[in-house]
Amino acid sequence: MSKNIYSEFQMKELEKNPNVVRVSDRSISYQPYFKVKAVQEYKTGKRPSQIFLENGFNLEVIGKDQPIRCLRRWRDTFEQFGEVGFESERRGKGSSGRPSSKTLSAEEKLKKAETRIKYLEAENGLLKKARRTREAGVEKEILTPSEKFELIEKIIRKHQLKGKVTQLCQLAEVSKSGYYAWLSAEGVRQVREARDTQEVELIKNIFFVKNQKVGALQIKMILENDHSVVMNHKKIRRLMKKFSLETKIRRVKPYRIMLKATQEHRTCPNLLKRQFDQKEFGKVLLTDITYLYYRGGQKAYLSCVKDGATKEILAYKLSRSLEMDIVYQTLDNLKEGMGIFHPETILHSDQGVHYTHPEFQDRVKKLGVRQSMSRKGNCWDNAPMESFFGHFKDMVDHKACENFMQLRQEVDDYMEEYNSHRYQWGLKKMTPAQYRSHLLAA
Repeated sequence: MSKNIYSEFQMKELEKNPNVVRVSDRSISYQPYFKVKAVQEYKTGKRPSQIFLENGFNLEVIGKDQPIRCLRRWRDTFEQFGEVGFESERRGKGSSGRPSSKTLSAEEKLKKAETRIKYLEAENGLLKKARRTREAGVEKEILTPSEKFELIEKIIRKHQLKGKVTQLCQLAEVSKSGYYAWLSAEGVRQVREARDTQEVELIKNIFFVKNQKVGALQIKMILENDHSVVMNHKKIRRLMKKFSLETKIRRVKPYRIMLKATQEHRTCPNLLKRQFDQKEFGKVLLTDITYLYYRGGQKAYLSCVKDGATKEILAYKLSRSLEMDIVYQTLDNLKEGMGIFHPETILHSDQGVHYTHPEFQDRVKKLGVRQSMSRKGNCWDNAPMESFFGHFKDMVDHKACENFMQLRQEVDDYMEEYNSHRYQWGLKKMTPAQYRSHLLAA
């Protein structure tokens, strides 16, 4: 048995050699007359590799040590049994191809029965894999034609059923011509496999650096902007599926929780009405507070203000407490970062106690900003802010932070990464900072 593992294309090429009986993924069966010829030529002084090369074998495929191993074994057999020692391996195969009229021995009957059992096992296995077509009341095939052809090829090689191609194709409900066309295209598949293996390395470099939390669109934008590589997002998805690169995604909240969003609350008007992106920087500002756990179950709170058009985080404050100071400092940071506000700026939030507090509302008015609030219990009215916090918690491993200072550093690093380096499909493949410059220039 060879130490090499042969591909389908290599097995097919080896079988074209008249000195070969059959080939599996790990072994080659040679014709008896070739074995005799090889031993005789070896005795005249020819090297094993020379004998195999002269008889049409590619040593790069079968392995450079294969001729030496074969000649060593064949020479021992020839010296002990002569040419008959090689012919005995062909028992049960008549030279004329006519059915034998002699009475079969018990051993021959057993071998014939074993062959029949192999065919039935192969047939049963093919049926199990290729005919599971009904799922949830819908007719559905779980194997593509290419997958069926591959399955047929494996069964034929495993059970040595070369004469059963037609029957196996019928069982799998594929055409015989399609199967042979698939076999002949092995070279093309090998080229594609090599190209896929090379290209997926680029994707893996990004996928694992980003902690498996980037999808096909994010990878496409990073490849184009940071590596000057243009790759179709459909191809990226195909390669990710092929090489089992599964993105970690957040679970959607159960629908029953969203049912609470049907109740109207009129204590504060909703001026925004979900018109988050008004194509002007600084016109729509969204704000909210979320909690972050770190080492030992300790809790911190993060207050942010996000621009509705550019999706940029304009101001944020991390605090150990939920006192009013967290939103006041967020407003101060916003004022420092913005300088001059848009004449029609709206600051939108939920109906949390911080945003309904009279002093907070007074500070917002002094900035020349109108205040808007979501309806009670309606998270969709501030969806972009909720979405940002969800992605933030996916990307930042805040629970691993040893202390508050380490958590603050993680937050600072992520905000810089998000604003200046995270490309977004909805922003014309730009980062929030780039898109802000784009809007201002326009």
